[in-house]
Amino acid sequence: MFSGVVPKLPIIYQDEFLVAINKPHGLLVHRSPIAADADLFAVQLLRDQLGQKVYPVHRLDRKTGGVLLFALNEEMNSFMQQQFQEGKVEKVYHAIVRGYTDDSGIIDYPLKKDDGTIQDAVTDYKTLQRSEMPFAIGKHATSRYSLVELRPKTGRMHQLRKHMAHIFHPIIGDRPHGCNKQNRYFKDMLGMDTMLLHAASITFTHPKFQKGTQVHAPFNPQFSRMINELDFNWIGQPDKA
Repeated sequence: MFSGVVPKLPIIYQDEFLVAINKPHGLLVHRSPIAADADLFAVQLLRDQLGQKVYPVHRLDRKTGGVLLFALNEEMNSFMQQQFQEGKVEKVYHAIVRGYTDDSGIIDYPLKKDDGTIQDAVTDYKTLQRSEMPFAIGKHATSRYSLVELRPKTGRMHQLRKHMAHIFHPIIGDRPHGCNKQNRYFKDMLGMDTMLLHAASITFTHPKFQKGTQVHAPFNPQFSRMINELDFNWIGQPDKA
């Protein structure tokens, strides 16, 4: 997806200490042994684009788009890492999921790490809009979808993906936690081959200026197209923290 022409990353916030991009779906944050097919990475692309070293202060899955924040020096990176570790950074995501979700809810469901360790994991969610489409998938003549706002209260690997699957509303395009029938339909019939999870905003205290800072990322093209395909008309921003 990102081989060949080197893309210019969209910068949505920048000062002399921090920079944030709107990460495209499908772009890895950094090199990973489990993604040997990739040859472009956000860290290297942004470094070359700015002409200086950058430090990712958090991570996004390869197929997740949206706000990705970097520090521009080691001291700032340490300050931001500390805020994340202390739970002082608020992240808001948007997702399109299968079925009609409740108006709001709290998912309190511990998750297991690869080494077997059990970790507490909590996610708040709110339904922004619902849609029913004439997609005959499986035994049903129509398919229902929800556009949801997700606020993770903990930062576990694949937390949002696993939590939405746990309440039987998997994120469209999620593999392996999602619905294979839905994913196949979206790929074959709608030409959509990503995961519909978007990091919409991040809120933190700027370590240098000591003031609340919030960075928003607009939907990437694939997400915007699916918003239209599914007749969602919601174009707002997440609530202010």
